[in-house]
Amino acid sequence: MTADSTEAKITAWLATQQEAMLSELERMVNTDGGSYDKAGVDAVGAQIRDFCDRHGIPVEVVPRERHGDCLKARVEGGEAPGGGNMRRSIVLMGHRDTVFPRGEPQRRPFRMEGGIAYGPGVADMKAGLVMNMFVLAAFRKFGGAPGPLLGLFTGDEEIGSPEGREVIEATAREARVVFNSEPGRPSGGVVTGRKGGVFSVFDIEGKAAHSGGNFEAGISAIEELARKIQAIHALTDLRRGITLNVGLVSGGQSVNTVAPWAQGQVDLRYVEPADRDEIMGKIHDIVARSFVPGTRARLTVRGEFLPLTQNAASARLFEAYRAAAAESGLAVKGEFSGGCADSGFTAAVGAPTLCAVGPVGGKAHSPEEYLEVATMVPRAQALARAILRLDRAGV
Repeated sequence: MTADSTEAKITAWLATQQEAMLSELERMVNTDGGSYDKAGVDAVGAQIRDFCDRHGIPVEVVPRERHGDCLKARVEGGEAPGGGNMRRSIVLMGHRDTVFPRGEPQRRPFRMEGGIAYGPGVADMKAGLVMNMFVLAAFRKFGGAPGPLLGLFTGDEEIGSPEGREVIEATAREARVVFNSEPGRPSGGVVTGRKGGVFSVFDIEGKAAHSGGNFEAGISAIEELARKIQAIHALTDLRRGITLNVGLVSGGQSVNTVAPWAQGQVDLRYVEPADRDEIMGKIHDIVARSFVPGTRARLTVRGEFLPLTQNAASARLFEAYRAAAAESGLAVKGEFSGGCADSGFTAAVGAPTLCAVGPVGGKAHSPEEYLEVATMVPRAQALARAILRLDRAGV
């Protein structure tokens, strides 16, 4: 079978799969799966394994202790020169977890209105998972991939991949290319660059005292929190793409007690890798300083993303994808995103990476999150065409 005939068969088959895709998507969206809900995230994994089993695709489960297990679905592909199947893997990546609390799918289940689908995680990124599943199935059915395909389905991206990162990086070190199927941008674009991010928490210890009868004996952790927040926010430098946000705070014992403890959670975003250490050093200094005498504080990093940067190989990968997308009727541009993703980890270890190749959607992490249903098949076809043309693109 020639490459052109394989492409025609794969894209024609994908064109018949929209209803099947929507059926899988509805089931997936209606399954709970917040990052800390291991059982729910693994239930989505069971759905993926069931799909792969029906299509003859073997799946390796990499157990994770606290968050969703990692799944590796493999479809064998093109032989290396001189025989054998030693080509590096073409990775299709996606995460199964969402940001939503338990019970969210029951409160607002999957629904469609006028070609738009809604529901928790519908775009970020369950539609991308479904797309990857069907692209894997298409190559399993018709062959033709210029190397083994590896579908990597992780379970904790929304909290910085604390358990998934080592699996992602190990997979990427052996990858030829990585396509991350985060949602396509509302413009229809894909993502060629992303910010890095560090998520940390600082805990403050003060001293309790009655706020009326013994005020002067107290040391307010909440006052210290307020002053640290001001100092941390002052590190924001929009010109350099550096932002600081203390997005969650807590503390205190009662309204009539000088607060004995307080906590703030910090979101740092940056563009240049060198900026990470500079700003984190300044945050450490702020946390170590006692603005209110007698307070003590400690800083803990809870999660981290690396920036997605483009090199010559990933630029060629983008051009290959853009040309493939054009044949699906899609005019695709590369965009920079302030959001973080697992694609930063794959790029950092040297794998040519393209992000946001999934179906188009928007308003992620909100009740208004949506998916443009009509983009599911064309984006799947574009991905398949790009895979088939990797040799031609020199990637």
